[in-house]
Amino acid sequence: MKIFEWLAELRYRSPLLYRVGMIHLILGFLLFVPLMVDSREVMGINTWIKPIKFSFSICIYAWTFGWILFDLPNSKKWIKGLTWTVAVSMIFEIAVILFQASRATHSHYNEGTLLDGVLFGIMGLFIATNTIAIIITFILYLIKKPNLDKTYLMALRLAFVVFIIGNWVGGEMIKNKAHSVGIADGGEGLPFLNWSTLGGDLRIAHFLGLHAIQLIPLFAFFLYKKTELSPNVRYALTALFAVAYGGIVSYLYMQAADGVPLFSS
Repeated sequence: MKIFEWLAELRYRSPLLYRVGMIHLILGFLLFVPLMVDSREVMGINTWIKPIKFSFSICIYAWTFGWILFDLPNSKKWIKGLTWTVAVSMIFEIAVILFQASRATHSHYNEGTLLDGVLFGIMGLFIATNTIAIIITFILYLIKKPNLDKTYLMALRLAFVVFIIGNWVGGEMIKNKAHSVGIADGGEGLPFLNWSTLGGDLRIAHFLGLHAIQLIPLFAFFLYKKTELSPNVRYALTALFAVAYGGIVSYLYMQAADGVPLFSS
């Protein structure tokens, strides 16, 4: 399926999340303008890098859920509610991130002033609401019987498990009020991503966990479209890939929790 055909199908499946994703995609590219002209830094990197990363990430997330929700049978009311929950949650999150970036201060775990604390609290509320929406979607995929290829359906269900683990890691960062372990947030890190090269960084497991919802189903889709393997072999390989992926996310979490960087500087 070509990209424009896929986008047309996505727009049909979920017009709202298609628009939300497109807005964030355009926003991500537009933010390269202030990135080039504004030299202010937050925690050692340009203040606009974080909203750029989140804009692209939210685009992928919104489009993924717009696609996934459509396949739930006999769930129109659930789909409408979950769609609006994801849309509103993501818009509020990026709004806070953009506002704080414009002030050259960090958005997450920031309780330095009353305003910072209120903004982080609002963002945390919407993050929690979005997490509940994710769990509800997972439950619906367990109790409903979507008319999907059995390997793809299994891949989606396992992807939700890893995805929820990734969200749990995000909750650990909120609880700790930091993403780094063994060092203060900020300092030397990988280019653009800024994952720490000095200490443990929980964002790595969080990032990979969240993107399981795309990568595991895409692996199943690749086997279905690009190979001539039997359904049973595709099922087994997809299950193995999902377990291995979840194992990598768990390992990266434990490594970061021990204060060990993924790459040393």
